[in-house]
Amino acid sequence: MIPSEPAAEHLLSDDEVLRFISHGYHLVVPTFREGFNESICESIGEAGDGTGNGILEAVPLLQDVYNHPAVRGALVSLLGADYVMNGHRHLHINSPGSRSQGWHQDGTNVRHHQIWCLLGMYYPHDVVAERGPTMIMPGTHLRNAPTDRLQTYTNIDGQIPLAVKAGTVALTHYDLWHAATLNRTEHPRYMLKFLFDRQAVPSAPSWAYDAETVDQVSARRIREQVGPQGYSSDYYKEWELRTEMWQWMLGHDSSVPAGAFKDMLS
Repeated sequence: MIPSEPAAEHLLSDDEVLRFISHGYHLVVPTFREGFNESICESIGEAGDGTGNGILEAVPLLQDVYNHPAVRGALVSLLGADYVMNGHRHLHINSPGSRSQGWHQDGTNVRHHQIWCLLGMYYPHDVVAERGPTMIMPGTHLRNAPTDRLQTYTNIDGQIPLAVKAGTVALTHYDLWHAATLNRTEHPRYMLKFLFDRQAVPSAPSWAYDAETVDQVSARRIREQVGPQGYSSDYYKEWELRTEMWQWMLGHDSSVPAGAFKDMLS
């Protein structure tokens, strides 16, 4: 069944899209029918951890997660109405007593400052801080580091554990740094990883664009400090990269002249 287009109230606002551009993630907390998340947990337990890309066939209820209007609205807003679900998906089980992962980026880390692929992480149960939540570092989708160097990093000032409610879907830019953390409980932590791909360069906003307020919102979000205060040169570089991504999302020419951020200082 092809899902219907999300209603306007489920599309992201300018502020939410701009926050994604600067922070690299957005949390969706859909409302599911009673017992829905529990049913998925039960099905996951029956399927086990060897399903690989076949997890959607093993647990078909997962399709209802990604067809939910709130999730669809966020995906359309960030990837366009013709986005597609990628064939790669995986059930991640963080078992009791596990070791923390090293920081990493998924895939081949093709560097770009556009939004072509989103990682969707669905948590079918409450994730408390002790149950090995996924750790993310906001803003790092705009920063590059070799994988072997990322593996040497430990706690970073400003990192955020995704300690979330059952049913939460965390949408992140594919280049955002993330890692699983130590599970100190007696229960496994489930996370369903799905990928979603943009099909075309944007020609116009696909979210709830408001021409009357967008300039003020964009100026604030593009300037905001994400993470700890660092070298001013890094901060200014991020201004330019956020501006480039924002202009591209609007359907404008994405080439931003060097130093263009200075026009926003006045």
